[in-house]
Amino acid sequence: MQNFDFKKPGSIAEAVKALQTPGAQALSGGQTLLPTMKQGLAAPDVLVSLTAIAELRGLRKEGDTLVIGAATPHAQVAREVGKSYPALAALAGGIGDPAVRNRGTIGGSIANNDPSACYPAAVLASGATVVTNQRRIAADDFFTGLFETALKEGEIITEVRFPIPQQAAYVKFDQPASRFALVGVFVARFATGVRVAVTGASEGGVFRWKEAEAALSKNFAAAALAGLKVAPGSMIGDMHGTPDYRAHLVAVLTARAVTAAA
Repeated sequence: MQNFDFKKPGSIAEAVKALQTPGAQALSGGQTLLPTMKQGLAAPDVLVSLTAIAELRGLRKEGDTLVIGAATPHAQVAREVGKSYPALAALAGGIGDPAVRNRGTIGGSIANNDPSACYPAAVLASGATVVTNQRRIAADDFFTGLFETALKEGEIITEVRFPIPQQAAYVKFDQPASRFALVGVFVARFATGVRVAVTGASEGGVFRWKEAEAALSKNFAAAALAGLKVAPGSMIGDMHGTPDYRAHLVAVLTARAVTAAA
């Protein structure tokens, strides 16, 4: 790991200013960034820590919306949203191990947009809104590709706003060493219809399975998915599973998530 400067601003305004420094990069929980720096795959000149900014931490409920600060760690989400959004609490409690859950943050997870991360599925299935220091971005517009998002250079996620569904569940088949999702499916039912988001499976990153959404919006039961399949052509193939295997898991786990939610 090369030498770098470290800054820990106390406000969003100070963080935005610090990120204008050439070679600067934001640091939230650091559960992805620091290992990549150790491997020499990332070499920022300046790390700008967001963890001392009080307005980026914490949770609150506003009517039917759950608002989570971007620097809120997974462990806090797992502890504190069980009553308002049980599926989201369960997802957060299943990320990594205790060390990761106490350091990793929701903002860092979705900004990194790892194709096997859990939180992007929750954000997309919930139809959440990602709020930054500059604007609001709908979940459908936020995730743009593998490790890619709609965030601009120097833009900071401040909070994520989750509409609370009538019913929801997240089911994942995890890779036992990393606990990343080999495939993970988040199903959320709202009065307006059902949203289904899949992580860990596609070469393009998290995606909505719209055929399943249409079927489940008519009949929210696992039986409604009979005969539905995702095409394996765009699925990830690696040492952990073939594209056909992942495509099969998507259908299986979606059915399990519907059963769990119902």
